[in-house]
Amino acid sequence: MDLVEYQGKQYFARYGLPISPGEAADTVAEAQAAAGRLGYPVVVKAQVQTGGRGKAGGVKLAADGAELTEHAGNILGLDIKGHIVRRLWIEKATDIAREYYASFTLDRSAKLHLSMVSARGGVEIETVAEEDPEAIARLHVNPLDGLSSEAAAELVARAGLDPEAREGAAEILVKLYECYIDGDADLVEINPLVLTTDGEVRVLDAKVTLDDDAAFRHPEWAEMDIMSEATERERLAKSKGLSYIALDGSVGIIANGAGLAMSTVDVVSQVGGSAANFLDVGGAADVQVMANALEVINSDPSVRSILVNIFGGIVRCDDVARGIVKALEEVDISSQIVLRLDGTNALEAHRIIDETASDKIISEGTMLSAARRAVELASVPGPQGGAK
Repeated sequence: MDLVEYQGKQYFARYGLPISPGEAADTVAEAQAAAGRLGYPVVVKAQVQTGGRGKAGGVKLAADGAELTEHAGNILGLDIKGHIVRRLWIEKATDIAREYYASFTLDRSAKLHLSMVSARGGVEIETVAEEDPEAIARLHVNPLDGLSSEAAAELVARAGLDPEAREGAAEILVKLYECYIDGDADLVEINPLVLTTDGEVRVLDAKVTLDDDAAFRHPEWAEMDIMSEATERERLAKSKGLSYIALDGSVGIIANGAGLAMSTVDVVSQVGGSAANFLDVGGAADVQVMANALEVINSDPSVRSILVNIFGGIVRCDDVARGIVKALEEVDISSQIVLRLDGTNALEAHRIIDETASDKIISEGTMLSAARRAVELASVPGPQGGAK
């Protein structure tokens, strides 16, 4: 359950984290009124659940009313990686001296909470980890012990934050941990955490993922209208009970089980492609579920081939095959489907597929060969990977 920036900041504010004054706006007129109350200069920010907003033109500084009107008008309705901007966050501009990074999440392998802090903020942490892993200071936190002020101070010092920022950053880190634990979050991230020119440490951006399983403890979550920023495709997937995450590539992924779905995304990357999504049909991949999954994938215009990777255990491969045939009958599938089926009733499944005599379906024997074929099809010039 991902919050957009302004919702994340409001969540942080409940736990005393310092955020800049700001207001949400759904129209240019509302943005003008908000800026008037906040005072110029202000920053106009697109509120969508994806990164890269600045590069896409979704974050602009407005020095006066004319610039505010121009930027708000341009950003509202902007398409950022398939997310249409319908809401803005108008925030009082901050004079920044330095930018840092701070986060908490769960390290499942260590069975402990993990904090990461870096003096290199304002860029994607994955980029920092790849280019300079030593620039990220890490600390595992035992949930029975929590995070002490002393441990937080040691962590920000080890991360190399400027001396004048360390006390404020350590205080924020303790509050951020409280938000992470008491707020039932899977992830809390500040990027950037900034040192202002007047020496204050402040939250400038917020990324919060809430734990769906804890919703019963938080009736207030229903008021956040979390799905309001979702794409039509994400809403479609949610309405059909599918576990779907949009990505930036061109190969649509359908698999049964989160582990297999993640592995499929990785294999597509290893053979030179990029996944357009993560879609796990789970252990109930019957005829209707498979038809629903293909309908969701087919609604993504960036998809140029579809890779269906199923290992039948509880899931019966013949049900998967019937679902694909049903989808082809009911939905005009734009892309070619590369199919890898193995496990329970796989022979029957291949017989069903062979009887369709559809040129939209290509069967492959292994996950690697299927990934290679899907990537090859996605790279073919022309509409939808050259699908007929």
